[in-house]
Amino acid sequence: MSILKLGIPKGSLEAATIELFGKAGWKITTHARNYYPEIDDADIRCALIRAQEMAPYVESGTLDLGLTGLDWILESEAKVEEICTLTYSKASHRPSRWVLVVRQDSPIRRVEDLAGRKIATELVGFTRRYLAARGIKAAVEFSWGATEAKVVEGLVDAVVEITETGSTIRAHGLRIVDDLLVTETRLIANPAAMEDAARRAKIEQVALMLQAALRARHKVALKCNVPADRLDAVARLLPSLHAPTVSHLYDRRWLAVETIVDAGAVRDLIPKLRQAGAEGILEYELTKMV
Repeated sequence: MSILKLGIPKGSLEAATIELFGKAGWKITTHARNYYPEIDDADIRCALIRAQEMAPYVESGTLDLGLTGLDWILESEAKVEEICTLTYSKASHRPSRWVLVVRQDSPIRRVEDLAGRKIATELVGFTRRYLAARGIKAAVEFSWGATEAKVVEGLVDAVVEITETGSTIRAHGLRIVDDLLVTETRLIANPAAMEDAARRAKIEQVALMLQAALRARHKVALKCNVPADRLDAVARLLPSLHAPTVSHLYDRRWLAVETIVDAGAVRDLIPKLRQAGAEGILEYELTKMV
């Protein structure tokens, strides 16, 4: 097959993306002042591209596949094929939000109050279309950075900024008026690449393994030995995708029980299993769930 050209988002998502690929089975190695990381797959070539520019490059065919936010897909209006959603980041696993932000003392209480106002944002195209769809006429200008400071200093009436928790916005003495967009990372592909059987198969392989790595992220496997007469009591404690896996040991009076649970539940679950009669309890990490 021809080489699959993969775009890795440069910047805040770069390290988390490379880590995710590592868990999915691909080792990506970056080098200083080099925009073409190495990957241990002869069928893939990588390039570091800003998330803001990813969708147009994928649309044009310069890249076959890339990862970027839904926000930048909508901003560029690029015609790409969205393969799957991948919720991940270095700091947290919550989706980010683009929010309308004003000073605490601002008279702006709702989106409609933006009529005739000046707004700064990096998401200019989306914001203009969002307001136009609601019949709101306002001046929207591009912000080259320090967006929140512009509203703090009174340079603009409002800003549209990205946040996860809103804590930084509140720390600057600002107020969130409304959420305009919830965005998560998308794996996107060039439509022509998806029509090529070999490249499509490779794209689907990448998508499958990335999703498998994410599904396993907050799960662990538990395995324990249980007396046969205590099986029902133990099984009632164990959540599973379907049901716990149960098999006989050499000593037929004992059973081996295995299941998948949320990692956060283990600290409460293990003492209950021990009390119910389980022994030899083992916990081990998962790398992928398909």
